[in-house]
Amino acid sequence: MKRILMLATGGTIATLKTDDGKVPQLTSQELLRTVPEIREICHVDTEQLFQLDSTNIHPDHWKQIAQAIWNHYEEYDGFVVTHGTDTMAYTAAALSYMLPDSCKPIVLTGAQNSIGERETDGRRNLLDAFLYAASACAWGVTIVFDGQAMLGTRAKKLRTKSYHAFSSIGYPEVARIRDRRVYPVLPAPQHLGKPALCTALDPEVFVLKLIPGVRPDVLRLLRPAYHALIVEGFGVGGVPYYASADFAREVGAWIEAGKVVIMTTQVIYEGSDMSVYQVGHQIKQTYGVIEAYDMTMEAVVTKTMHLLPQCPDLETFRARFLTPVANDILLPAEN
Repeated sequence: MKRILMLATGGTIATLKTDDGKVPQLTSQELLRTVPEIREICHVDTEQLFQLDSTNIHPDHWKQIAQAIWNHYEEYDGFVVTHGTDTMAYTAAALSYMLPDSCKPIVLTGAQNSIGERETDGRRNLLDAFLYAASACAWGVTIVFDGQAMLGTRAKKLRTKSYHAFSSIGYPEVARIRDRRVYPVLPAPQHLGKPALCTALDPEVFVLKLIPGVRPDVLRLLRPAYHALIVEGFGVGGVPYYASADFAREVGAWIEAGKVVIMTTQVIYEGSDMSVYQVGHQIKQTYGVIEAYDMTMEAVVTKTMHLLPQCPDLETFRARFLTPVANDILLPAEN
């Protein structure tokens, strides 16, 4: 029987109702007791890392989760992390970079309703997470939710209330879980092993979502405070060229200051292609803006935070950013 360590962090799955709304209060052991079938699947130990609504989780908490997994990596066959859904995709992506190429499964799960409620997805999701973590086909960092195991770099929350809250964006799910059976979809890569832990993160990353008429002088105000800028452009990617405002020049000033600028798209599916239109082609060719292609926003943000402390210059950062990790990016043929 496999040994799985459950790390609890709070989230909706662990909430109880109060006069001020739902608050995470159920402990890891209390969560486990609601699904006694898990004890038939594997041997489980638990650890309560913290008790937070995932809205309050930040990069220091990602480090704490990664360090806990690393500290116990040799003792267990896999890990299940219970987590709030709102920022779960960010945590999953961050763990994919801090603990890359893990041969042992690191599974995140949660729920849209508290596990203690009569109508809840929490018990199924928790059971499915352990079924996947204890299976022979499990590997890497995944989110298990509503019968799907999705890569941590590809999962995204798309619905605020429905049980089918997460989808794998632009990439197949790793496995499906039905009737207490795990059906693998993607085979494990050949190069997996014990990951090299790297918890250095630079959180000074700003995401700017473009809207029609946005003023480029906002970039001038932000530049002193941040080390990297991620621009969520329209469509396949590009910045506006208004007659009265030079957005491209302000982006260029960031790059001239030695700061990272990444262009992505507000559209969830199919990614960017800055070669299509002049508004994207010019800024990429003139200023060397990095294109995120089909990466999720969660992966772009966390990979940027992960790489900033490791890369001494922009070209090193560009090369590392465009190198796929856990299938986070699919580059066009010319790249």
